[in-house]
Formats: sequence, structure tokens, C-alpha cells
Amino acid sequence: MGNCGYQVVVVGAGPGGYVAAIRAAQLGLRTAIVERSELGGVCLNWGCIPTKALLHSAEVFRTARESSTHGVILDVPPRFDLAVAVKRSRMISAQLSQGVRGLLRKNKVTVIEGQACLLGQGRIAVDARAGEQRGQGAQKEQRELRAEHIILATGARPRSLPGFDLNHHRIWTAREAMTPESLPKSIVVIGAGAIGVEFASFFATLGTEVTLLEGAGQILPHEDEEIAALLTRRLKTEGITVRTNAQVDGCSDNNQGLQVHYRQGGNKAKVLAERVIMAVGIRGNIEELGLENTQVEVKNEHLVVDQWCRTAEAGVYAIGDVAGPPWLAHKASHEAVACVDHIAGLAEAHVVDPDSVPSCIYCHPQVASVGLSEATARARGHEVAVGRFPFHASGKALTLNDSEGLVKTVFDKATGELLGAHMIGPDVTELIGTYVTARVLESTEHELIQAMFPHPTLSEALHESVLAAFDRPLHI
Repeated sequence: MGNCGYQVVVVGAGPGGYVAAIRAAQLGLRTAIVERSELGGVCLNWGCIPTKALLHSAEVFRTARESSTHGVILDVPPRFDLAVAVKRSRMISAQLSQGVRGLLRKNKVTVIEGQACLLGQGRIAVDARAGEQRGQGAQKEQRELRAEHIILATGARPRSLPGFDLNHHRIWTAREAMTPESLPKSIVVIGAGAIGVEFASFFATLGTEVTLLEGAGQILPHEDEEIAALLTRRLKTEGITVRTNAQVDGCSDNNQGLQVHYRQGGNKAKVLAERVIMAVGIRGNIEELGLENTQVEVKNEHLVVDQWCRTAEAGVYAIGDVAGPPWLAHKASHEAVACVDHIAGLAEAHVVDPDSVPSCIYCHPQVASVGLSEATARARGHEVAVGRFPFHASGKALTLNDSEGLVKTVFDKATGELLGAHMIGPDVTELIGTYVTARVLESTEHELIQAMFPHPTLSEALHESVLAAFDRPLHI
């Protein structure tokens, strides 16, 4: 068993882990990263990137079907080749995974393939055979690393419900849903968070009959109620059956498909489908980490950390999905930088403000938000000023033939503080960054009203929403 000492060892090479390793190396810290599967983690290989590639393919298909509206006449109806779309998404993921490997090499981060296990007191055993079992050709050996600081970034995996076997061939997690060999005629999506809504939108666009079941009172439970209601209405026009307050009890296989049993308003119901997509949340990857050899605390299947991502074990940190919600790649990356900057003792080290983590959902139409919803702002005691600007009043949205949706802004009426922003409509996942920047700069309505937004653009809707919040609308 070899022995090697580092100042920082990162366990897990997803968007939190590899960013932590790169940042540590930039600061001159001797750094290694341990990964048991694929560089880039679930997000890059089986989550954020490939799903967005598939959703863009579906959007192109949608545009092709509507091409006559733009004066483009196709001689034959467009046809969607699922195999080509899936292959394209896998190629993009593979390309980016190699890019991560190149970044780590460029920054002189030592990459170690295998399963890491904490031994306590800064020691880590790495079983390289874990990497080999996953087809990475690692040598059969075990080695021990020593580190002054250990950052756990092991991510998370899909959660299931009682009565559902994730090994059943008809039950898909996100991984199976993004690599289907054929298009199912019908699907039940259980869970209407970001993942569930995105897959519902994707398959419905391709012609699959989709039923969306959500236990909460609205889809996208963490989004503004008004935005969720607008998306629900749009999904229904797309042919998706939406059931909220639906408590799922289990399923049965009748050889023709899966019968999903649920209760809604005290009434029992069931729906039959070829496939079921399980999208009811995730659980942290905390097994086989040797936590029993440490003082690291676990709560609700995630690691407990403080504002600097420190666990209860001195010198051990946790970032990203394994440390709890929101389960977003950009949140993991920012936690990585905050954590490493704190380790290095930098004066500019900053904690991640959970209220300033943007949310982006790539269904059709897109949804994006940052900060407090209107209801949350009022519940926290704010007297609010709320502005809305519909995209049907946007010249640019009309030219795109995509004018459904709105921009909603929530301000503190007395101070002008931007409390939150919520959008549904074309390319809003790109637009939300403006409001994220405004919150970081502590801008009030004064600065946002003075800012000049170019015409004609979708971004003008951001400006108009602010104007509307303070009774100064110009175009509605």
C-alpha cells in the first residue's frame, strides 16, 4: 500500500469536485481528486448536459413542425430520429468529460480513479479496483492518501418510492429516460420538479402520451405559484395530463404496461403506461465513504455542513448535492470556490447565499427564477411591489412566434430591494442572469430603471417588469 500526502484531496469529480480541485491548484495547493466513475459526474454525463441536448433536439423538432408559420414550407412532415438525438447527446457529454480531464491536467491536479474511503485523521484509502469495474482500466491496487483537507463531492442518486423497483425494466430513472432505444407510446412521470417537468415536456413534444403526477399542490413546488400555474396550463395544452395533490401508492405490472395507483382528493385512481419515470428527488451518495471513522453527521441522507461547507470532522468538508438542496450544478461549483478560498484563508472568500441561487428549467416554455417568490416575501414580512410584463407585449417575442409567458419581479416596497424574479417564456434561462447580477450588486429599482435595455430584445421585458412594479409601465 502506497502513501502520498496532499494539501487537498477532493472525492468526486462532478461540477463541485472538479471545480474545487482546479481552484485549489490555482491557489498553489498540492491537490488530488478521486473519482470512481466518470469525470464530470452525473451532471455532465447523465444529467444537466445530455438532457439539455435532448430538449434542444425536441425544440428543433417543434420549430420544424411550425415552420410554415415562418414561411418555410417543408415538402414532407418532419420526423424525429430518436437514435440520432440520443447519440448526439452522448457525444456532447463525452466531449465535455474529456475537457474536464484536460482542465485537471492543465492545472496539475492528480487524478486517481477508484473508490475513496475515509480512515480518519486525514487518511483516505482508495480502492482502484472500483474504477476498473466501471471500465476505466484502473490497476488492481489499494493505496492510502494523506490530506490536510478533504472535500467530499460525491453527488447524489435518484430516490424511489415504496412499491417501485428501480431495477424493473419499465421503471426509468433519468439515466434510462435519456437513453431510450425506442419512443414509448405512453409514460407516467412521478414527480413534477425540474427533472420530471423536463422529461414530461420532452416526450410529449415527440408524441408520447404523458401523465404527470405530483404530490404537492402545484407542479414545480419550489417556484412562484403564478409561474407554476401558467406552466400547468401550457403543459395541458400540449396534451399532458397533470395531476397535483396525487399521492402515489404503488404500481402493478399487467404485461401491457405498468398500472400506477394513486389517490387524489381522497379518491383512488390509476393510470396505465408503457414506462414510468421516477423523478421524486435524490439522496446523497454517502455509502462506502467510511463516515463511521469520522465525526461527520448525516441528516436526511445528506451530509451536515456549516456556511463554509465544513462538516463536524475537522479538515473534512462537503459540497454540492451530497450536502443537500438545492441540487444544482452551479450551486455546487460556487460552494467549491467558497470552500477552497476559505481553506486558503483568502479575505475575499464568500459564503453562498441560498436566496441568490438561480433556478432554470428547460421545458417548453422555459422557467427561471432567483430569490424569493411573492408568497415567501410576504411571509417574511415584506411589503412588496410586484411588477409583471407579458411576452405577448414584446416585439421580439412576437417575431419569434413564441410570446406566451411573462416576467415577474418582486421588490421590497420601502427599500427598493430586488427580492425575487420569476419568468416563464422564451429563453428565460438566459435572461435570469441579469437579475442574479442585480442581486449580487444589491441593485434597487433605481438602477434597474436607469439601465438601458436594447430594442428589440427579449431582455426589454426585464426592464418593463421593473417599471410595472413601481407604476411606471410604458408598453402595457
